[in-house]
Amino acid sequence: MTENSRKSRDHAETMFSKTQTQMLSLNRILSEQDAASQAREAKTARLRELRLEKEAEELAAAEIAKASAPAKRGTKR
Repeated sequence: MTENSRKSRDHAETMFSKTQTQMLSLNRILSEQDAASQAREAKTARLRELRLEKEAEELAAAEIAKASAPAKRGTKR
């Protein structure tokens, strides 16, 4: 191989290695972002479910309290 050819090959290999490293880093970052997004969505769904359950319990308790309260027949003066 000539010296010029060897330099070109070394340069090409260096550039390829750099590009490959950048792609691996990008893939790792995207993977971490996907994992964080999935965790956030799971937590949001769990919290929403708990909130809806609590609201349903509060509504049921209010209905029971309303049904068991004596009816008012008038106001005292």
